[in-house]
Amino acid sequence: MRYAQGGGLTDERRYVREKLRMEAAERFRQGDENPVIAHDLRVSVRSVQRWRRAWSQNGPRALASKGPASLPLLSDELFAALERELARGPVAHGRPDQTWTLSRIKTLIGRRFHKSYTVQGVAGWVKETWPSVEGPWRRSTPGSSSRTRPDSR
Repeated sequence: MRYAQGGGLTDERRYVREKLRMEAAERFRQGDENPVIAHDLRVSVRSVQRWRRAWSQNGPRALASKGPASLPLLSDELFAALERELARGPVAHGRPDQTWTLSRIKTLIGRRFHKSYTVQGVAGWVKETWPSVEGPWRRSTPGSSSRTRPDSR
């Protein structure tokens, strides 16, 4: 799974995957078959095949983690600025209503920071980060969703 900020797996997940690859390397050295290794490590046979090919060409170092797939596009400072811009609302940025969409956020990032996110990258950011900025959507008092019926509680 890819994440908007980090470009791939978290540090913890990268470490876990590297540990699996190193365990597979030991099993390669022992002569175990790919399907057996895949079953024991609970990974796909194709992953084990790919790891074995890399291991046979360059040894265990070929299976070491190479770090995050990419660096975050926005620094912490720019993210703070983005949060301030989002808090101002879409109307402040020339939109006709107060609805933030993924496409609108993507456009805002491009115009304001000259960085190019995909809609999927923005979606990941919205799921991971925006809830802590936006706060809860739930009403703090009882109410009714009906426009004609008074509060039911």
